[in-house]
Amino acid sequence: MRTVIVCTSVSHGNTRRVADSMAQVLSAEVVAPERADLVEMAGADLVGFGSGVFYGRLHPRVTEFVKALPTGRGRAFVFATSGLPETPLAPFTRPLVQLLKGKGFEVDGSFSCRAFDTWTPFKLVGGINKQRPNAGDLAAARAFAGRLRDGRGLVS
Repeated sequence: MRTVIVCTSVSHGNTRRVADSMAQVLSAEVVAPERADLVEMAGADLVGFGSGVFYGRLHPRVTEFVKALPTGRGRAFVFATSGLPETPLAPFTRPLVQLLKGKGFEVDGSFSCRAFDTWTPFKLVGGINKQRPNAGDLAAARAFAGRLRDGRGLVS
C-alpha cells in the first residue's frame, strides 16, 4: 500500500515523532505541506494529514494545503498532538476531517495524543507534558497505523 503522510511539526518535533512512528508501520514518506508532491499523493492509496494543535485548531499550513487540494477520491486519516486533551464536543481534528470529506476523501479515522506544550500560560511553569509523546503514545500511533494498513481505521 502506497502511503504519504503530510505533517507540520513546528514547536518541539512532537508531531513529527508521531508521524515517523506511523510511517514505520505504513512504509510511508513523511513530507511537509510545502514539499508534498500532488502527483505522488494522487497515486497514493492512503494519505495522512497531521500537525500540532494551536489555539484549538490544527496548524494553518496543513489546513490551507488541504483546502488547495483538487477534489478527488482516496483514503485519508488525520492526526494531532496537543498539550490539552481533545474534547468530544469540540475535537480539533473534526474540521480537517470534514474538509477532507468535502474534497472527496474517505476518512478512515483520526488519532491524537498529548505532547510537550510551552504555549504562553504553560511556558511560565516550564511547559506541560514534558515527557510526551512517550513510548506508550508512539506505540498507540503505530497500532493506529496498523489498523489503517489492515483496513480497520478507527477513531482513537
